[in-house]
Amino acid sequence: MKKVIFVLALSMGITSLLNAQKYFTKEGKIHFFSATTVENIEATSNTATCVLDAATGDVEWSVLVKGFKFEKALMEEHFNENYMESNTFPKATFKGKADLSSVNLKKDGTYKTKVSGDLTIHGVTKPISTDATFTVAGGKITSDSKTYVNPKDFNITIPAAVKEKISDKIEVTVNATLAELKK
Repeated sequence: MKKVIFVLALSMGITSLLNAQKYFTKEGKIHFFSATTVENIEATSNTATCVLDAATGDVEWSVLVKGFKFEKALMEEHFNENYMESNTFPKATFKGKADLSSVNLKKDGTYKTKVSGDLTIHGVTKPISTDATFTVAGGKITSDSKTYVNPKDFNITIPAAVKEKISDKIEVTVNATLAELKK
């Protein structure tokens, strides 16, 4: 009898692992904003990829640095060539975990949680932790979070001539609508 219960429990565990769902998008939005007294600097990419593993809470983001679009073409050029060196460091990534212990991805609702992991920008990796909101509606999951980064922490050099134009506190907002990844 014990063997039968063990085999049933094992098969149920394996079945739940096989049914573990992943959610995905290639149209994630990452927006950054820097406010200074001289002028505001902001850009958006709508082509970030994101994968969320519902079983483990693992979450990964990736965005091409050249995918950020600015209102002014000259800002975009300076961003890619002088600051982010996007030919050398073409991607920014985040790999971490979302605490899904109080999140029911199968039930419509809004859930607040924490996300922690490693943010890599300009070839430098730093740990970050931030609040996130997951909204479940009609089988789709929307995730939203906001954090702040300092260019200096990622070895991004700001020339003295424009130092007053760029804040040392860059607001980064991340948003994605995730759909179930079909196998």
